[in-house]
Amino acid sequence: MNLMKSMLPHLYDTHMMEQYKGAGFGELSPHVFAVADVAYKAMMNEGKSNSILVSGESGAGKTETTKMLMRYLAYLGGRSGVEGRTVEQQVLESNPVLEAFGNAKTVRNNNSSRFGKFVEIQFDKNGRISGAAVRTYLLERSRVCQISNPERNYHCFYLLCAAPPEVREKFKLGDPKSFHYLNQSSCYALDGVDDAQEYLTTIRAMDIVGISEEEQEAIFCVVAAILHLGNIEFAKGADVDSSVIKDEKSRFHLNMTAELLKCDIKSLENALIKRVMVTPEEIITRTLDPVAAVGSRDALSKTIYSRLFDWLVDKINFSIGQDPNSKQLIGVLDIYGFESFKLNSFEQFCINFTNEKLQQHFNQHVFKMEQEEYTKEEINWSYIEFVDNQDVLDLIEKKPGGIIALLDEACMFPKSTHETFAQKLFQTFKNNKRFIKPKLSRTSFTISHYAGEVTYLADLFLDKNKDYVVAEHQDLLTASKCSFVASLFPPPAEESSKSSKFSSIGSRFKLQLQSLMETLNSTEPHYIRCVKPNNVLKPAIFENANIIQQLRCGGVLEAIRISCAGYPTRRTFYEFLHRFGVLAPEILAGNHDDKVACQMILDKMGLKGYQIGKTKVFLRAGQMAELDARRAEVLGNAARTIQRQIRTYIAWKEFTALRKAAIMLQSHWRGILACKLYEQLRRGAAALKIQKNFRRHIARESYLTVRQSATTLQTGLRAMTARNEFRFRKQTKAAIIIQAAFRCHVAYSYYKSLQKAALTTQCGWRRRVARRELRKLKMAARETGALKEAKDKLEKRVEELTWRLQLEKRLRTDLEEEKAQEIAKLRDALHAVEIQVEEANARVITEQEAARKAIEEAPPVIKETPVIVEDTEKVNSLAAEVENLKASLLSETKAAEEARNACTDAETRNAELVKKLEESERKVDQLQESVQRLEEKLANSESEIQVLRQQSLAMSPTGKSLTARQRAMILPRTPENGNVLNGETKDTTLALSNVREPESEEKPQKYLNEKQQENQDLLIKCISQNLGFSGSKPIAACVVYKCLLHWRSFEVERTTVFDRIIQTIASAIEVQDNNDVLAYWLSNSSTLLLLLQHTLKASGAASLTPQRRRATSASLFGRMSQGLRASPQSAGLSFLSGRGLGRLDDLRQVEAKYPALLFKQQLTAFLEKIYGMIRDNLKKEISPLLGLCIQVPRTSRASLVKGRSQSNAVAQQALIAHWQSIVKSLDHYLKIMKSNHVPPFLVRKVFTQIFSFINVQLFNSLLLRRECCSFSNGEYVKAGLAELEQWCSEATEEYAGSAWDELKHIRQAVGFLVIHQKPKKSLNEITKELCPVLSIQQLYRISTMYWDDKYGTHSVSSDVIAKMRVMMTEDSNNAVSSSFLLDDDSSIPFTVDDVSKSLQQVDITDIDPPSLIRENSGFGFLLPRSE
Repeated sequence: MNLMKSMLPHLYDTHMMEQYKGAGFGELSPHVFAVADVAYKAMMNEGKSNSILVSGESGAGKTETTKMLMRYLAYLGGRSGVEGRTVEQQVLESNPVLEAFGNAKTVRNNNSSRFGKFVEIQFDKNGRISGAAVRTYLLERSRVCQISNPERNYHCFYLLCAAPPEVREKFKLGDPKSFHYLNQSSCYALDGVDDAQEYLTTIRAMDIVGISEEEQEAIFCVVAAILHLGNIEFAKGADVDSSVIKDEKSRFHLNMTAELLKCDIKSLENALIKRVMVTPEEIITRTLDPVAAVGSRDALSKTIYSRLFDWLVDKINFSIGQDPNSKQLIGVLDIYGFESFKLNSFEQFCINFTNEKLQQHFNQHVFKMEQEEYTKEEINWSYIEFVDNQDVLDLIEKKPGGIIALLDEACMFPKSTHETFAQKLFQTFKNNKRFIKPKLSRTSFTISHYAGEVTYLADLFLDKNKDYVVAEHQDLLTASKCSFVASLFPPPAEESSKSSKFSSIGSRFKLQLQSLMETLNSTEPHYIRCVKPNNVLKPAIFENANIIQQLRCGGVLEAIRISCAGYPTRRTFYEFLHRFGVLAPEILAGNHDDKVACQMILDKMGLKGYQIGKTKVFLRAGQMAELDARRAEVLGNAARTIQRQIRTYIAWKEFTALRKAAIMLQSHWRGILACKLYEQLRRGAAALKIQKNFRRHIARESYLTVRQSATTLQTGLRAMTARNEFRFRKQTKAAIIIQAAFRCHVAYSYYKSLQKAALTTQCGWRRRVARRELRKLKMAARETGALKEAKDKLEKRVEELTWRLQLEKRLRTDLEEEKAQEIAKLRDALHAVEIQVEEANARVITEQEAARKAIEEAPPVIKETPVIVEDTEKVNSLAAEVENLKASLLSETKAAEEARNACTDAETRNAELVKKLEESERKVDQLQESVQRLEEKLANSESEIQVLRQQSLAMSPTGKSLTARQRAMILPRTPENGNVLNGETKDTTLALSNVREPESEEKPQKYLNEKQQENQDLLIKCISQNLGFSGSKPIAACVVYKCLLHWRSFEVERTTVFDRIIQTIASAIEVQDNNDVLAYWLSNSSTLLLLLQHTLKASGAASLTPQRRRATSASLFGRMSQGLRASPQSAGLSFLSGRGLGRLDDLRQVEAKYPALLFKQQLTAFLEKIYGMIRDNLKKEISPLLGLCIQVPRTSRASLVKGRSQSNAVAQQALIAHWQSIVKSLDHYLKIMKSNHVPPFLVRKVFTQIFSFINVQLFNSLLLRRECCSFSNGEYVKAGLAELEQWCSEATEEYAGSAWDELKHIRQAVGFLVIHQKPKKSLNEITKELCPVLSIQQLYRISTMYWDDKYGTHSVSSDVIAKMRVMMTEDSNNAVSSSFLLDDDSSIPFTVDDVSKSLQQVDITDIDPPSLIRENSGFGFLLPRSE
C-alpha cells in the first residue's frame, strides 16, 4: 500500500532488514523484505532462479517497491567491489539515471515510469552479487514531443534547465517555459522536489555506474539539442507545398542544435524540410510543407531521444557487467500497470497487452500451485474454475488475424489510414465478444480486458507503430563530428538497408514480451501487488471502491476466491501439533502418530469438512480462526494460573528483600560507631609522632648548615688546583700536535719519493713482461706456421702412400695375371703329360700282355735261358722304352710338383699383399682422421691466436690478465685428439711439445658450441618451411642429411638436434586433413630414412667390404690433395664433399650412437604414421560414396529395367556419377602425391590398401543386403568397376601396381550376378571357373539372395544349392570358419628394408641450399663445388 508519506524511514531501514533476514515467511508482518527474503532463500536452497513481479496501476508505488527490493537483495548479497564501486552500488545507482531519462509526471503519478524494466541480479555460488543486467521495454517516445496538461515531459529536461548557471549558459538554456516541448503543460515543478539537487544526484549516479565526464557532457548536449530542436518553427515558402525557417529566433535554435550535435547547419535544415526520392530514372528532391516539416522535426527528436535512452541502458549493463559463470539469479520486474485514460493510444494498448500477459501468468501460476499441492497430498478435491484471458491475448497477438498483425499489415501499405485500419478491425472482429465497436466514433474500438473495458483511439496507431529512421536524419547524424552522436546512429549494414522486411514497434514489443515470459517461466515467481489508496495522491485517504477495483484488476480477489474455493489454510502435521497441541494435552502425551493425533484433535474440536493429506492438514475457510479462538481460551486460562503463581512469588521476593535490607542497615550502623572510636585512638598516636619528627628536623637543619660551609671551602680549593692542572695539560697537547705534524710531513715526503721510484720500476718491469709476451705470441704464430708445415708433410706423406698403394695394386695385378698365365700353362702341360702317361701305360699293359702270352706259349727252356730266345732284341727294346717312359713320367711329376709349389708360393705372396693392402687402407683411414682433427685444431688455434692478439693490443700494462694470457697456448696432438703415425710427425710433436696448457680450448670450444647451436636453430627454422623439391629430390631431407653428416651428429653420445627435427615434423602434421602437407613430409621422411639406412650402422658392426673400401679410398686421395692445400675451414668441407655426399653407393657408413639409432626409429614411426593418415583420409572421403555405389537408386531402377533408349543412357551416366566421384578422389590424391614426389612404392601401397578397402566394403554390403543381389544392381556395380579399371590403366602400373587385383571378390561376385542361364551352371563350373576366389559360404549366400529384377530369371539350380549345403556342413564339421564376410586390413604393409630396397638412388651432390641458409658462412659446405 502506497501511504503517500515520505517520513516513514523506520519501515525500510537496516534495522528492519536485520529483522526480516532469515525469518520465516508469515512469522512477521507482511513486507516487501519478506518476499525478497523468501526468493533469496529459495534460490540458495534449491539452486533455482527466482523472480519478483511488482505490479499495480500508475502511482501505486511499483518503482519505490523495486528500489526497496534491490536494496534488500544488495544487503543480503553485498560484497567487496572492484576499483571502489561495488556491483550492488552500481545496480542501485542505475535507478536515478533511468528515472531521470525514463520517468515523468502523469495525471496519476508524479514519478511514473514510462518504460518497463526487468532487473536481473546475478549471484555466485556463495550467494554474493556477481553481476546484473537491466532490460527495458517500450519507452514512450511520443512524450518527448507531445504532453498534456498537467503532465510533464521526462525529468532530464527540467533537471538540465535547473543546472548551475555555467552549464545553462554553455547549452544556451533558460526557463522551461521558453521551450515548446515543455510549455505545452502548465506544470513545470513538482511539490517537494528540487530539480537542481536532483541534477547533482543524477550526475553522482552517472559517476557511480561508470559514465565518464566526457560522456556525461555529450549526453546533456544531446538533451539540450532536443530542446532547441523543438523551438524550430516553419513558415510557408515561395513554392507550393514548401517551407522555410520561420524567423531569426528559429534560426538561432537551428544553429544551436547543429552546434550541439556537431553537424552541418545546412544539412540539418535540408533534413528537416526536404526529402529525397530515389527512382530508377533519377533522384528527386521535394520540399515539405510546414506541417510535414514539424512532423519531420518531431520524428528526429523522438529518434534521438530513443537512441540516447537505449545507449544509457547498454552503458549501464556494460559498466555493471554480467557474470558468465553465474548459475542463479533473482529478477525484479517493474513494469507499467493497467492504464485506462480518457484518451488511450498505442502506448496504453501495449501496456494493457503486457498486463494481460502477466495476469495470465499469475492465474496459471496460482492455479498450478493449488492443483499441485492438492495432487501431491492426495486429497479429494474438485476442479476450481478461474477466469482465463486467453481469448483477449488471441485477439491481440494471434497470427495472422490479431490486432498487431493487422496493424503491421496496414503499416506496410502506403495508402492505409487510421480509418481504413479501424474498418479492417471492425470487419475482422465483429463477432468477437471481447471486441466492441463504439457507436459514436469511426476510428475508436473497445477491448474488454480482464480489468474492464478500455476504448482506444486508432488515430496515431499507424505512425507510432512504424519503427524506422528517416534516411536524411540517419545520414545527417552519422556524419556528425561528435563521436558520441555518431555512435548513436551507426551506418546501417548493406543487407539491412537493401532489405525490404518491415519492422514495427508492436512486433518488436511482442517479441520482447515473449522473451520476458520465457524468462519468468524459467524462474520461480513471487508476486507483489501495489495498491494506490486514492487518486488525489495525499496521505491518510482511503477510497474503498478504488482499492477494491485495483484488487480486482490485479487478480488478488480472483486469487483469494481460488484459494477459498479449496482449502485456503494448510499446515504440516508438526506445525499443527505444535500450535494446537495445547487443546488436547492428553493426545500429545499418548504415543500416537502425527496424522492420527491431528485427526483426534480435529474430532475433539468438532470440526467438519477438513481434509488430511500425506503431510499436511487442509482446513476450510474460518476453521483456522475457530481453532485459534479455542487455543486463545486455553492459553488465557493457563496465563491466569501462571500470573497467580508469579504474583505470589513476587510478594515473597519483596518480603525477603525488606528483611535483608534491615539486617544490612543494622550492621552498617554498628560499623560507624566502631570507626569513630578508632579515629580518636589514631589522632592521639599521630600527635606523638608529629612532635618527635619536629624535634628531629630542628637538629638536622643545624647540622646541614655546618656541613655546607665546610663543603664550599673545600670546593674552592679543589677548583684552583684543577685549573692549574688543565693549563699544564693544554700546553703539553699543543706541543705534541706540532711534533706530529712535522713528523707526518717528513714521512709523507719520503713516501712520495718511494712511490715515484716504485712506479718507475713497475713501468720498466711491465714493459719487459709485455715484450716477453709479444715474443711468446710471435713464437705461437711461428708454431702455427710449423703446424702448417707439418700438415704439408702429412700431405706429401699421403701422396707418397697413395702412389705406393697404386704401385702395389699394379704389382699385385701383374702378379696375379702372370700367376694365372703360368698356372694355365702348367695345367695344360700337366694335362698333356697325363695323356701321354696314360697312353704309355696302355701300351705297356698291351706289351706286357703280349709278352706274358709269348712266355706262356714258349717252352720251359726259354724260361730258364731267356738270352737264347729269338725275340731278345725286341724285349730289350721294349724294356728300354718302358724305362724311358718311367723317366719321362718322373720328370713330368717333378715338373707338376714344382708348378704346384710355385702356385702355393704365389698364393702366399698374394695373401701377404692383401694383408699389406688392408693395412695400408687402415693407415690411410687413420691419416684421414688425423688430418681432419689436425685441421680442426689448426682452425681453433688460429681463432684463439687472433683473439689473443686483439686482447694483447687492448690490454693495459697493469692487471692480472697478463699472467692468464701467458698460459694461453696451443694444445699438442695427443692420442685423445689425434693419432700420430710411426714417427712420421715427430717434428710436429717436438714443435708442439712445450705447450700443453688445456685452458686454451675452453673459450674457442664455447664459441664453437654457440655457433653450432645457432646453426641448428637456423636449420630448424629453415625446414619448418616448405622448401620444395630439386628435380624429384626433397630439399629438406637432403639438407638435413648433409648437415647431420657434416656436424658428425650420428657419432656423438648426446645431442638435441634429432629431437628438434622430430618435433618440427610432428608440429607440421598436426593438421591431419591437410593432405598436401602430409604428402610433402611423407616424401621427405622416406628420403631421409633411405639415406640413414645406407649410412648408419650400429656401434661394433662389421666394416665395409675390401672392394668398397678400396673404391672409397681411391676416390678419397684425389680430393684430399685439393682439400689439404686449401684453408683450414675449407679442408673439412672438401673432405666431406668428396667423402660422403655422392650417390648412395658412395655414402660412407658411420658407427651410429644411441641418439642416431633412436632418431632413425622415430623417423620410421613418423613415416608409418603419415602413411596411415593419408590412407585413412582417403578412406573417410570415399566411405560415404561407397554406400551409394553398392545399390542403384530406386528412382532410376525402373528406367534401367524398362529398356534401352537414349534416356536410359543418360540415366546410366547419372548413376555412374558416384563412381566418378570416387575416381576424382583417387585422381586428387594421386596428383597430390605426384606433386610432392612421394616414392611410387608408397603410392602403390596406398592405392592397394584403398582398393582392398573398396573390395571389402562393397562385397560385405552385397552379402548383407538382399536388395543389392539383383541383376540390375550387378550391372550397375560392374559399370562402376569398369571406371576403376580405366583409372588403374590411366594411372599406370608404376603408381597403381596390383590395386586392380584387390577387387577380385567383388568382381567375381558381380560377374556371377550378371551371367545368364545360371540354372545350367554346375557347382564345378561356378567354383573353378566363374568364382574361384569366393568360398562356399559366400557363393551359397549370393545364390540364395539373388533375384532378377530385369528379366525375371532364376538363380542356380536346387541341386547346386543342395551340394553347397553339404559342403558347408562338411566345412563346419572340419572346424572351418563359417564367416562369409571379409575383414579390412589397416596395418602398415611395408618395412624399412622394403622402402630402402624399392627406392631409387638419391644423388644429393647438386642440391641447391635454401636462400635462408645460403648466405650463412656456417652452411658453406652445402654449396655445390666448382670444378
